[in-house]
Amino acid sequence: MNEPSPRLRPSVLSDYAPWPEPRPHTGPELDRLLALLDAGGHRGGGVALGHGRDPASQAAAAAFADAWQASGGTLAAVVDWPEDAASWLRQAQRLTHPEPDAWVVAASPVGWAQMSRRLRHSTDWDPSRTFGFASVGDSRLPAAVGPGVLDGMRGATADGRTWTVRRGWIVETDGA
Repeated sequence: MNEPSPRLRPSVLSDYAPWPEPRPHTGPELDRLLALLDAGGHRGGGVALGHGRDPASQAAAAAFADAWQASGGTLAAVVDWPEDAASWLRQAQRLTHPEPDAWVVAASPVGWAQMSRRLRHSTDWDPSRTFGFASVGDSRLPAAVGPGVLDGMRGATADGRTWTVRRGWIVETDGA
């Protein structure tokens, strides 16, 4: 029996348009992301780092990789993906195959929408062990990807606050 593809149709994504391009990450954002991983018990652990191919996402991923490794952490995998692809299956498998302690994501909302659906559909990926930069904390994202796909995911806002996906909503708070 063939299962339907988790790929979102362009018409679904356009319902929530216009989607912003990722902006350059900030110092407070990176600091909060590291603090969230630390608070989650992931200090020094193996993190799989996933990112889009746009310049802002690549720069955020590189900054995270440098900071994470400088703090004693290891990178279980570093995987990039295009914003548009046939399925994202190969990237999803590479991101989850090393069985990391946590995942960190820097991407455009559209690219992450597609990738997160592939991860949820085809792997053992756990959004509650996933941490994102501000670019993937877009309030429209949980509705666009569908119920339960991102629940539990956390991340940092550009000004250093925390966002969490709870029951399909992005909830922002001041602390970890």
